[in-house]
Amino acid sequence: MTTSHHNFFLLLLLFLLPLSSSSLEATSAAGTIIFTTLGRSRYNFDIFSLPIATSSSTLPPDNDRQLTDGVSINFNGFFPSLSSSSFLPSSSSFSSLDSLLYVTERNGSSAIYLDLFPSVSASASPSVRRTALQLPTRLQLPLLPTAESTRGAPLISMMDRPSLSGDLLVYVSTHHPSSSPRQSWAAVYSTHIPTGRTRRLTPSGVADFSPAVSPSGAWIAVASYGDEGWSGDVEELRTSIYLLRTEDGSRRSLLVDHGSWPCWADDSTLYFHRRGSDGWWSIYRATISFASTVVSVESVVRITPPGFHAFTPATSAGAPGIIAVATRRQTSKYRHIELIDMRNGSNVYVEVTRPVAPYSHHYNPFISPDGSKVAYHRCRGSSNGDPSLLLENIKSVAPENFSLLRFDGSFPSFSPDGKQIAYVNLPGLFVVNSDGSSKPREVFSGNAFPTAWDWKRKGVIYTSTGPEFAGESTTVDIISITLPDDDGDEDAQAQPSIKQLTTGGKNNAFPSPSPDGKWVVFRSGRSGHKNLYIMDAEEGESAGIHQLTEGSWTDTMCSWSPDGEWIAFASDRDNPGSGGFSIYIVHPNGTGLRRVVHSGSSGGRTNHPCFSPDSKSLVFTSDYAGISAEPISNPHHYQPYGEIFTIKIDGSDILRLTHNSFEDGTPTWTPFFLEPADVAEALDGSARCSFDDCHWLNINKSPT
Repeated sequence: MTTSHHNFFLLLLLFLLPLSSSSLEATSAAGTIIFTTLGRSRYNFDIFSLPIATSSSTLPPDNDRQLTDGVSINFNGFFPSLSSSSFLPSSSSFSSLDSLLYVTERNGSSAIYLDLFPSVSASASPSVRRTALQLPTRLQLPLLPTAESTRGAPLISMMDRPSLSGDLLVYVSTHHPSSSPRQSWAAVYSTHIPTGRTRRLTPSGVADFSPAVSPSGAWIAVASYGDEGWSGDVEELRTSIYLLRTEDGSRRSLLVDHGSWPCWADDSTLYFHRRGSDGWWSIYRATISFASTVVSVESVVRITPPGFHAFTPATSAGAPGIIAVATRRQTSKYRHIELIDMRNGSNVYVEVTRPVAPYSHHYNPFISPDGSKVAYHRCRGSSNGDPSLLLENIKSVAPENFSLLRFDGSFPSFSPDGKQIAYVNLPGLFVVNSDGSSKPREVFSGNAFPTAWDWKRKGVIYTSTGPEFAGESTTVDIISITLPDDDGDEDAQAQPSIKQLTTGGKNNAFPSPSPDGKWVVFRSGRSGHKNLYIMDAEEGESAGIHQLTEGSWTDTMCSWSPDGEWIAFASDRDNPGSGGFSIYIVHPNGTGLRRVVHSGSSGGRTNHPCFSPDSKSLVFTSDYAGISAEPISNPHHYQPYGEIFTIKIDGSDILRLTHNSFEDGTPTWTPFFLEPADVAEALDGSARCSFDDCHWLNINKSPT
């Protein structure tokens, strides 16, 4: 790379990255919040590309080319054409470079990066073509302010499906709160890169997803619920496709009822996906007519037939008549990229990724402007990039000085001294040092959930054993696990002792001990309904039991406050049996019951409360902010709307801590402050990439 390229890169970084604010000083005042994200530690996504075959006889290469750098996860890419972008002076100097726009979660928050790196011919040898990381120089820069560069006001938000049209960056962000619970924060924004001027294009009170800019740059197509709002969809979003002007969001109009993930073939042709009445996800084409004041649809035609799933279409003006799609065929449990060639009047399907990586999932294809290559993201495996993380630092918008960390395990809880974390893997309960200095040690092999340490007795962990999702009469019991006093020696031969504290097995679960070490609150289905009970911490219910709540509803997921004054729990008592849960608190003597969080009136889910060290706030997981992206564009998540929030126990000052399209849950809050830095996991990384595609795409029927 020439010296002028290096000098320009330094100047560009100075222009786009304001000076970083000083880091927060470590304090134990507010402690640490850790939470889990379903499968997230196994993704290791990078963006890869393959050349588009010029004929059906062209053999695929041995390897796809890795375009991103193996740091964190990199996904939802876009090939921009930089010839009309003025923020890159002397664009002719970059004519020999490939450009890639993508979303990355490095540095603890979501960001949009632009990479420039030397082009490699599709005809180059596999050893040259294999990876962009082997090339000598790349220019890499964020196109929006990062958490470090905004001086105390970080734009912590999901910045999804970006595209660059000239100097205008168009993307989805969730940084602006909605006005009511369960109303999605997702909105389309545009940022003028040279000036930083940012405009919200989505109307207030409306959520937009998956924007696509037309080839002329004049229009944006989005998937949206319009004024109706999210209804709790967790598979297909029952959105429609709207058009709006790119410059200011004006002339917004409904284009297609029932459709998502739009992409433009030209300024009068859109492709999109939706699930048909026959159950198959398919690609559709809409032909658009533009009049002086009216935009209308002339026709909508189904492109892919029933018998397999096809979704997330992509097109390019450089490859007319070709559509890239992700598919789930009956012959594979993996998601793969295929090309549909419609140039000869009949749809010819060309496999892209299955011949190269048959046992990997491939997501969200996109095609280069010249039509020479198709790209996508997939798991890079364990061969390069960062190590597996036990704890991943997440940049927090909280004004307090607590650290926020994603933990690689479910239902984590800290030991009273903060040195160890217990968690479950469903099955199995494990203990690991919180600084990552030990390998996880299995202390119980059965199916257990959740975990809670005794406040007074050293090495005592409470959990429940049995099925995690089951009815009132299912056999589930509370046990205590006493660890051997081995001072964390992972090679110690002593085995933990296990004591069953409940009898009868009527779905006794979610134990939480009192801070004086005398009692345990838990939920039980012994009355025919799941309510809360209190029993002796050491002897269990054999020493007596007290029913704390009573009613024909479900009270569950309880947490005892550090000051001993309150018990928080999730309950559907607002609408029993609806599946909707709110957060309540009650004194241990049964008085003072009040609702703290209500996540809407139609099935909102607000769960897993845990108290702050000073007992004045709660952390919890919730769909309070609605859904942030199309679920089909991600790996499987049971609840793709789960985010982490805090709130004061009087119901004030609700604060969103995470912004992503994954399932965040089971948070815990310790008084010990862990440095806001990643902690590597003492594992060999063999579990990387072991995640599932969306379960509801599994094919269990014959073609129709």
